Amino acid sequence: MRIAACVALAAVTAGGWSAAAHAATTPSAAPPAAPAQSGEQPLLSRGDSGPEVREVERRLKELGYWLGPADGEFDVRTSQAVFALQKAAGIGRDGIVGPNTRAALAEGPRPAASSSSGEVIEVDLDRQLLLVVRDGEVRHILNTSTGSGATYTSEGQTKVAVTPTGEYGIFRRVDGWDDGPLGSLYRPVYFNGGIAVHGYSSVPPYPASHGCVRVSIPAMDWLWTNGHATNGTPIVVR
Repeated sequence: MRIAACVALAAVTAGGWSAAAHAATTPSAAPPAAPAQSGEQPLLSRGDSGPEVREVERRLKELGYWLGPADGEFDVRTSQAVFALQKAAGIGRDGIVGPNTRAALAEGPRPAASSSSGEVIEVDLDRQLLLVVRDGEVRHILNTSTGSGATYTSEGQTKVAVTPTGEYGIFRRVDGWDDGPLGSLYRPVYFNGGIAVHGYSSVPPYPASHGCVRVSIPAMDWLWTNGHATNGTPIVVR
């Protein structure tokens, strides 16, 4: 029996960074926006490539924002990591590396974990971030999109798209696309009925799902391949 329950509701230049990463920050402690200066540094966005992109990627990885290899290609992996950084810093979530985002990269905001032991997947609903935590240390930070809060109808029932808070554990995994009444989920790992962490082709920087916790398809492949989403893995939604 298929239980898949959520799909989208709507469709530094080289030379290094001057500031060291902080162990943890909150949006209220985010660095002030750096003033834009004409001709200072170019904006970087999806589709760009080169050494400037590679340096941004290197810094993101250094801070724990997952994006795979730093290959100098500003692709979906890089844009998702930029979204995650912008969320942690409490700045505009446009996926573009401009003055504010460069200031955040220099400051190095990192969300704090709520768990203290073992490997745990934490979902921060307020900031729309997924954290891979080990023994209280945030190891990896990913962009996510959770329940939109909108009402929808499925199989004759009207429901609200909410990702419930609480402590859960992964109890079922599907290694591929899992079809359900609301569409297909990529490599879902279910933790609360039909609610899962899963890959999807669109992961915007705001809540947009029917209740599931969406990450990019490359990120979901990484979670599976590296053993971060096995049966029994605790998931804390807060």
